[in-house]
Amino acid sequence: MHTLILFAIQHILVMVATPISSVFLIASALSLPDDLASALLSSVFVFSGLGSILQSVGIWKVGVRLPFVMLPGGAATILFISIAHGTDLQTAAGAVILTGIFYILTVTVFVRVLKYFPPLVIGTMVVVIGINLVKVTGQLVTGRPGTPHFGDPMGLLLALVTLVLTVLCFRFLRGFCRQLSVALGLIGGTIFAMLLGQTSFSAHLAGPAFSAPAFLPFGLPHLDLIAAIPMLVWSLASMAEATGQTVINGEIVGREVVATRDVPRVIRSDGIISIIGGFFGTPAMVTSGENIGIVRASGVRSRYVTAFAGILLILIGFTPLARILNGIPAAVVGGTAVVVFAIISVLGIQMLARVDFTKTGNLVTCTLALALGLLPVLIPGMYHRLPENLSAIIGSGVAMSALVAVLLNLLFHHTGRGDDSGSQEDKKPRVEARPANYRI
Repeated sequence: MHTLILFAIQHILVMVATPISSVFLIASALSLPDDLASALLSSVFVFSGLGSILQSVGIWKVGVRLPFVMLPGGAATILFISIAHGTDLQTAAGAVILTGIFYILTVTVFVRVLKYFPPLVIGTMVVVIGINLVKVTGQLVTGRPGTPHFGDPMGLLLALVTLVLTVLCFRFLRGFCRQLSVALGLIGGTIFAMLLGQTSFSAHLAGPAFSAPAFLPFGLPHLDLIAAIPMLVWSLASMAEATGQTVINGEIVGREVVATRDVPRVIRSDGIISIIGGFFGTPAMVTSGENIGIVRASGVRSRYVTAFAGILLILIGFTPLARILNGIPAAVVGGTAVVVFAIISVLGIQMLARVDFTKTGNLVTCTLALALGLLPVLIPGMYHRLPENLSAIIGSGVAMSALVAVLLNLLFHHTGRGDDSGSQEDKKPRVEARPANYRI
């Protein structure tokens, strides 16, 4: 039991920055009072926990029964703020509820197009997902460009120490302790920060001893379909991302993933938690790829670890722990997360290694999907002259890579005679390159 608790805590330590930063962005952008921000933080932790349990354990055709955690979506948070600015908080909450309903209603249609998501498409998406996560969490280390503390040497030092400690744990520890290397590196980095006077948990102890989600914190949600369109369009990209994450997670744990069966279970869970969470003020909740790297790095494949992490997240939501965990320096969390999320890109590369790139269609598809998917990641704001809602959608590297990869895969492999280019050796009968334990 103690090992289960420790592995669950490791998942929480890596993902805790996401719900905290999500609520911080919403509260600061919308000028929420402290009591409302506290209730929202509680809601986000509670529904992250409920979603993690649902995905890990599964009920009937809801929940994929893989080691997943659920978090507020990053793009979903930005769209929530954008809709609230353009209308009001009730409409933003209504957009979240409509998005959850949209997930559930469209999943039966979405599974019909999963045949257009072969390993070539999914592997490309997974690479972009990992790089995008590294870029986002890297800003926890450096700060945002243009801010006064951007590139602060102290942040770089804390991240470096955390990275070094994590690598040393992987190198010299064995067995159970080695599986906790990520958590040990984060704890070591935090202790180092405390010794340098860069953080103090006592500063976060002030506040109520009990927290709880607030039902209808913004009032009765307003269901405005027109206002919700940007979030509905984003949800399509989210479903594509869920497809890649489900396949790669299944590979890691050694479970056969049947995309037409398992992906809808993931998406239904996202929809149900988002609908309920919308009544408590949360942004849209999504099954996250953030813990996939932890599963691969630690080698602990049990879905009961993430289920127990879900229980702990719920408990955190009702206690001051959410505030206290905010005492972990952002640079330390960023240093840990960079390692974990880079693993996701490596797993995507590993999937792409099974693809036959002597075929022109495969080469062109992967090349352009990576290029157009990585451009908005590497050049933030490149679409800033476009309408804000459109920019938020196509500015997602994952959405762009998925769209380009699917369209080019259709062009080269599902129109006319298909792509038969390549060497004569390629034209001989061969086993199709696709990941083990994967079928559509």
